Amino acid sequence: MDASINAAVRHLYKSVDCFSSRLARRQLRSYQKKVAEAILDSVLHRRGLEFVVIFPRQSGKNELQAHLEAYLLSLLQNYPAEIIKVSPTWKPQTLNAMRRLERVLQSNLFTRNRYVKESGHIYRIGQARVTFLSGASTSNVVGATANVLLECDEAQDILVEKWERDFAPMAASTNATRVFYGTAWTADTLLGRVKRLALQAQETDGIQRVFLLSADEVAQEVPAYGTYVAAQVQRLGRNHPMVRSQYFSEEIDSNGGMFNGQRLQLMRGTHAAQTQPQQDGIYAFCIDVGGYAFSSQSSRESVVSEVETHTLEGAPSLSATDLRQLEERDASALTIFQLEPTFLSSPFQPLSVEESERLAAFPAPIYRVVWRTVWQGVSQSALFAQIVALTEWWNPRALVVDATGIGAGLAERLQQQLGKRVQPYLFTRASKSRLGWDFLAIIESGRYKEYISEEEELVSLQDCFFRQAQFCQMEVTVGLERQLRWGVPAGSRDPITQRLLHDDLLISAALCAALERQSFQTTASAIIYPNDPLRSYREVF
Repeated sequence: MDASINAAVRHLYKSVDCFSSRLARRQLRSYQKKVAEAILDSVLHRRGLEFVVIFPRQSGKNELQAHLEAYLLSLLQNYPAEIIKVSPTWKPQTLNAMRRLERVLQSNLFTRNRYVKESGHIYRIGQARVTFLSGASTSNVVGATANVLLECDEAQDILVEKWERDFAPMAASTNATRVFYGTAWTADTLLGRVKRLALQAQETDGIQRVFLLSADEVAQEVPAYGTYVAAQVQRLGRNHPMVRSQYFSEEIDSNGGMFNGQRLQLMRGTHAAQTQPQQDGIYAFCIDVGGYAFSSQSSRESVVSEVETHTLEGAPSLSATDLRQLEERDASALTIFQLEPTFLSSPFQPLSVEESERLAAFPAPIYRVVWRTVWQGVSQSALFAQIVALTEWWNPRALVVDATGIGAGLAERLQQQLGKRVQPYLFTRASKSRLGWDFLAIIESGRYKEYISEEEELVSLQDCFFRQAQFCQMEVTVGLERQLRWGVPAGSRDPITQRLLHDDLLISAALCAALERQSFQTTASAIIYPNDPLRSYREVF
């Protein structure tokens, strides 16, 4: 009897999958099993290998870690086994990791009543322990030692310097197995660097160290996951950096051109520009407010006055310095969009199959540029008056106005004059990053379209817009914020005009992304007839 019990127990400890499926009623997926088996082989045979596990978001990466940790705690409970788990932050990531392990321990018959929690961040069964630590740049960690396993979760969000200084030495004296989990980001992250080293070692001895999974592979086992990712691809575009990295495990460039040839082509439309609003058109204004740069000899007010009167006979002339700076200063730019509504039929005209497919594919508006203009060397009062006049003519549903710096006063005056449809947009590092990501999503999903025009001024402005886009550079930061820093580098010269190239037209266009979370749906009007209160009496008599 004892022999049969021992045999059954040994069978349950045969693998993580057997341990979890039989005792915790949790069947690991095939791609999770493969990773678990490789890590356990290194741990149990003291190979001291370094693994990189890159899974798409929500595909079971964290669940795999919890089951692996629970298995090792139970298997090695008679040994002084030390496992150290590092997450980028204490709250919420480390706390979530502890809750996940505790849930697995509670669900398993062999561990349910045997684990103990110590010091708020250590889980122990017998002599085996898992210690959870925060990898935040400000965290203070003591000199713990990992003699079995050192895990780094979301390694792309932990600074390389922090890891090398505080955590890497924890496995040095024992040559413990190291595992770096995460989702793809840029090549210069901790995850990206370790992946390159692991691939080199893998090519040398043939032992697989890098396990990289895409959404397509996950969808083969979890069809619902494939459906979800397909919706994200439709919403953001397959080449959006977030889709590429978070779902298809492709590294993105940390810096370089923001608008490559493919994106520029996606932005080109087939609709005609408009010089006046259409009767049923839904319009939005996006306004980037430019500034002034003048020498110390001239105040802004005097220079603006001179700009407005310099063509008059006898008017004082600007200095050469002021003229040059004014000429090369970024302008205020207006882009007018016609928004294609997301609901086009009336209650009496059901959606056709084609309309249903289009609306499913584009749950948010299509932004069609129909007109644009720029103002340079124009006073704020004149700019205000012209925007108000254009608003009366086009009757836009919304006006997104750059409210940064001198734009704050203009935005406030427009709000007072035009009401709630004016939306001030304050540029900060975070808000510009968010705008950039959202603008890329609009482009990649095919919802930003430029006009076709034969009018010389509109063609010239559009060409300038595309040159600004071509020169626009981006930098993706490492860390939890994942900020996108983007813009035309200072000192860039327009290859056509040889003047300084700014990003006023580009920013004006990108401000359409601030409209993403608004509803511009319209429906046809209809008459709703009330019930006749005398109908029942008429039917009787």
